[in-house]
Amino acid sequence: MKKLPQRLKKLSPGMLLMSYYLGAILLGACALSLPVAAVGEPLKFIDALFTSTSAQCVTGLTVVDTGTRLSTFGQLVVLLLIQTGGLGITTFSVYLFFYLHIGVGTRGRWIIHDTLLHTPVDSLRDLVRGVILMTLVIEGIGALLLSISFVPRLGWGPGLYSAVFHSVSAFCNAGFSLFSDSLVGFRNDPLVTLTMVLLIVFGGIGFLVLRELKDLVLNRRRQRRRLSLHSKMVLLTSAILILGGALVIGVLESSASLRDASAGEVFWTSLFQSVTARTAGFNTIDLSQFEVPTLFLLMFLMFIGASPGSCGGGIKTTSLAIFIGNMLSRLKGNATTNVFRRTIPDEVTSKALVLVMLALLFMAVAIFALLVVQLQGVGPGENRNGFMDYTFEAISAFATVGLSVGATAKLGPLGKFIVIILMFVGRVGLLTVAFAFIKRSSATAVQYGEESVMIG
Repeated sequence: MKKLPQRLKKLSPGMLLMSYYLGAILLGACALSLPVAAVGEPLKFIDALFTSTSAQCVTGLTVVDTGTRLSTFGQLVVLLLIQTGGLGITTFSVYLFFYLHIGVGTRGRWIIHDTLLHTPVDSLRDLVRGVILMTLVIEGIGALLLSISFVPRLGWGPGLYSAVFHSVSAFCNAGFSLFSDSLVGFRNDPLVTLTMVLLIVFGGIGFLVLRELKDLVLNRRRQRRRLSLHSKMVLLTSAILILGGALVIGVLESSASLRDASAGEVFWTSLFQSVTARTAGFNTIDLSQFEVPTLFLLMFLMFIGASPGSCGGGIKTTSLAIFIGNMLSRLKGNATTNVFRRTIPDEVTSKALVLVMLALLFMAVAIFALLVVQLQGVGPGENRNGFMDYTFEAISAFATVGLSVGATAKLGPLGKFIVIILMFVGRVGLLTVAFAFIKRSSATAVQYGEESVMIG
């Protein structure tokens, strides 16, 4: 045991971050495997591991019903995993180091800055304390608003418990629900729908953006403050994706799954599904009723995901913005990537481009593997239907969304293991995993002579 701290010190920041999450997932899986965690027979370890990974990685995909299959103890384990996964185990660890006056070294600061920041701060302790306080305040307000609808339906005890559970799950973009049909039963409840939408958005735009918005509102009379380029990109990209997604879903489904719905119901359902597809995983309508083009749109929204430093996954909104900005700049003949009259550093642009391409390649391999283990040898008709279902499920897992069209329940042991890997990589970060296993070149790496090739 004495050698463990020494071994941890030798790990790279990426490996250390992965170790934190792996440790929490394994502990959660062991807890969920206990007889006290289940109603009826104890969960199989693969199902407990799947549930623990989904909760810690704030995904929401489930192979067992959270509300009926898990006991109160099991649900509390899931809730704890969601909260620690949403905030990030490293955030808790760094705060604990500060509290014990141990201090945070270069490794700890790298993890925190890569998770929450794009510019340095004066005090990491104040940052982490502010993150935790902000999280608890937002979740508390969300639970209070949800209880207004939940308590009359469920009673005081179950209503308050359910309100807290869903508030934490929504803000952490986890998608876990105590109701078997997610939030379909509250489809016509504007208070529940709007509260969940706001919780998901606040949890998905990132703690840095929330802090800047708070400072902008509180200090608007004292001094003129301006949002950073990061916050502007996050807010604009998020607004375009949410509103654009809602509009397209409403148009596509108004003559299909929502043809018998009122105008208000079409609006709230479309808005909710556009927001939740960005990594939350709740649903107010059975997604199997959606048309194929709508499901493809949801896959695109899931792949983009939330924003850096948030509870969500995906390639992130800033990566999309930089990717588009770089493309437009190159088409105009500009040598640099310019956004909002600011030039993005080449290192950041390259990182965003690598992330997008690496994510596409990784997803292609993962989807192929999932299709092989799930559909190899079945009939042609089921193959065609299964292709869309398992592709949707794989993207949902990687983007830590949790939306499902029913394929998760059909997963075999190997399929579950592949989805577990997708959820883990999606939460830890594809670049973090890549940097953990690939040795980076030194600053004095050899540079060879240039030679051009044809493209396009």
